[in-house]
Amino acid sequence: MINGVTMTINVDEYLMNALKEDITGEDVSTNAVMRSPKQGKVELICKEDGIICGLEVFQRVFQLLDDKIVFETELKDGDKVKNGQKMGTLYGDIRVLLSGERVALNYLQRMSGIATFTNSLAKELEGSKTKLLDTRKTTPNMRPFEKYAVTVGGGNNHRYNLSDGVMLKDNHIGAAGSITKAVAMAKEYAPFVRKIEVETENLDMVKEAVEAGADIIMLDNMDDETMKKAVAMIAGRAQTECSGNVTKDRLAAIKEIGVDYVSSGALTHSAPILDISLKNLVPIE
Repeated sequence: MINGVTMTINVDEYLMNALKEDITGEDVSTNAVMRSPKQGKVELICKEDGIICGLEVFQRVFQLLDDKIVFETELKDGDKVKNGQKMGTLYGDIRVLLSGERVALNYLQRMSGIATFTNSLAKELEGSKTKLLDTRKTTPNMRPFEKYAVTVGGGNNHRYNLSDGVMLKDNHIGAAGSITKAVAMAKEYAPFVRKIEVETENLDMVKEAVEAGADIIMLDNMDDETMKKAVAMIAGRAQTECSGNVTKDRLAAIKEIGVDYVSSGALTHSAPILDISLKNLVPIE
C-alpha cells in the first residue's frame, strides 16, 4: 500500500509533472463546455478481467487538482476485477473530473496491467523456492509505480536503483579486467552490508565468480542444461538468479532447476495495460 506520507513525499511530484505535461495552459475542451463550477459524478468501469492496482494513485491525481474530490470504492489494490465491473464512483467538480481523467487512468491502467501480468507469471512458480523479480527496465519516471505494481501482482523487487547494491555486469567486468578483480574492487569500495552480484554467461565465469566470493551469481541467458550444471557447481555457496529469455512457458523448467530467483524485464517493459474507463458522467445537484 502507498500510504499518505509516502504519497506526499515521493509520489506527488511525479503526478504533478504528469499533470503539467497534459495541461500546459488550460484544458480547452473542458473549459469550452463547462464555463463555471458544477458538481458531478462519474463511474470507474473495468473492461477486462485482471488485478487492480493504483487506486490511491488514481484518486490522488484528482485530489492534486481539487482536494474536495471524493472517490468511493470497496476495492483495494490486489483485488481481482471482472470485465464490465463498476469499481467505484468519483464525485466533484466536473471540470476536475474531465481534466484529470486521462492522467489518472494512465497510471491506473499501467499499474493494473503490470500487476495482472506479474500475477500470471508468479502463479507458475507457486510451490517452489524460486522468487520472481523485476528489473530496472522500467518506464522513465514510472519506476515507483511500476515496481509497486509488481509486488501487488505477487512478484518481488530487485534493486530499486544503482545505489541499492553492486551488480557487476559484462561491461563492469570488462572495465575491471576480470570477475576476480571486479569482485575484489567491489569488496574494497562498497559498504560491507551491500551484497555483490556477478553476471555470468558460462560455466567458467560461474566458477570464477564462486571463487571470487560473489554473494549472488546471475545465470544470464543460459539454457536449462547449463543452468543445472551451474547450480550444482555453486552448491549453495552463493544465491542464484536466472535472467534472460524468461518466458511464461519456461518457468516450469526453471522452477525445477532450483534457482533462488528468476528476473524478468518483461514484467515492466512488456506488460499490456488493463482496459479501464471513466463512464456515465452526469451532473448532480
